[in-house]
Amino acid sequence: MQDLKPKPPASAGEMLGHPKGLFLLFGTEMWERLSYYGMRGIFVFYLTSAATAAVFGWEQLSDTELQSKALSYLGWYAMLVYLTPIIGGWMADNIWGQRRCIMFGGVLMMLGQFALGFPHKWLPDGSEIYMLWLGLALMIVGNGFFKPNISTMVGDLYDEGDKRRDTAFTIFYMGINLGSILGYLVIGWIGEKVNYQLAFFVAGLGMLLGLILQMTQARHYLGEIGNKPSAQLGLKKLSEEDKHKPLTPEERDRIKVILILGVFTVIFWAGFEQAAGSMNLFAKYNTDLNVFGWEIPASWLQMVNPLFIIILAPIIASIWIGLGDREPNSPAKFSMGLIFLGLGFVAMCGAAIQIGDSETIKASPWWLIFAYIFHTIGELCLSPIGLSMVTKLSPLRYLSLMMGLWFAFIGIANKGAAEIGKLVGESGPLATFGGVAIAAILAGIILFFLRNKLVDWMHGAEEIHVKLADTTREEISITADHEGTPPRHFSE
Repeated sequence: MQDLKPKPPASAGEMLGHPKGLFLLFGTEMWERLSYYGMRGIFVFYLTSAATAAVFGWEQLSDTELQSKALSYLGWYAMLVYLTPIIGGWMADNIWGQRRCIMFGGVLMMLGQFALGFPHKWLPDGSEIYMLWLGLALMIVGNGFFKPNISTMVGDLYDEGDKRRDTAFTIFYMGINLGSILGYLVIGWIGEKVNYQLAFFVAGLGMLLGLILQMTQARHYLGEIGNKPSAQLGLKKLSEEDKHKPLTPEERDRIKVILILGVFTVIFWAGFEQAAGSMNLFAKYNTDLNVFGWEIPASWLQMVNPLFIIILAPIIASIWIGLGDREPNSPAKFSMGLIFLGLGFVAMCGAAIQIGDSETIKASPWWLIFAYIFHTIGELCLSPIGLSMVTKLSPLRYLSLMMGLWFAFIGIANKGAAEIGKLVGESGPLATFGGVAIAAILAGIILFFLRNKLVDWMHGAEEIHVKLADTTREEISITADHEGTPPRHFSE
């Protein structure tokens, strides 16, 4: 089939060997991630603050009940954030195109941040909670339109087979991680040291800067890329015969692999996403944050993850390359990711043991730092290959469905993370973090013993992938953020 995709205009030129449009998308995504992660880093702190509790009528709740409510809000928000990209992706593919979806989603997220930041004193008494719900709803829907489509446009800058594409996604995901670092650094400091609602407003301004960048520069650097839905470009048409063919035994086996790995994916992210919930609260209320006589914002500890993604990604990539034929297969890497996640929670057990039952003793921040480093290693073993597995194992006619299901797995994991986080207040940090550590390590061991059977059910897809990896290293050159953003939109 002829590739009818638009190309970036020749007049746009290149930078560092890549189309300049890549760096436009890099900047747009960086500002959006600053907004998203900045808000996420302080959200539970905002909800558990005395001032917010009083405004929402939650002052009668105990600290444990207040934290549970905050984690519930975070859980529902994080789950729905992973379901709405299905809608946004379909709209881009069939009706609006990526560019219009990005602008629409960006505006909704900006308005959502402004709604969260709207001063309580300017609202009628009793209406404050509705403004919170409005802000979250706008951000959930906006994320669904924005996030999958900007990743698609990165891929559309390059022809099929262009070896620069892998490096392009590495550059793009550096923008994601740089944005998250800046979000925790700037928005986190404003929220914890000045005012939470002012921080949300500043996060909205960050989203506005990304929109202005896209509005003013897209025509010059992207040309017609993303203006038309891919359905109109003939990119995803299947013959009627292909659409209605029954699944072959080989395809059924491959789908089984996706579903089994999906279960382990839920376990991984349910533990990993404690970062924004229970681990964040532990950092705020149970960790010694004094550094050289100055108390750092608790949200700053979350910068460890994106910072070490940037540091460790090339190291881990070099390790895989150095192993050559001994490189672990994909299920084995999944199992390693789970075991490293478990080791991170072993470090959290050390923090819980240090404070014991005391209400005055604070844990060393090094426990959290080591936990986040272990979690980052686990992420780099698991996250970059998850969506790659779905794209290479799914029958073409069901690729959108299977990728949507994969997003649903991650969404369910985020809701599960909130429910696990509540146990910290009920059972204590040692029992909860210890339970997660045991579950993650045990799941990793079980998956390790299943790895060869899963490879058999892939019916050669793993061997083909390894051969391709020897020349392109596609699997490890794409450094995903912890949300597992796809290198290509799932409905292509």
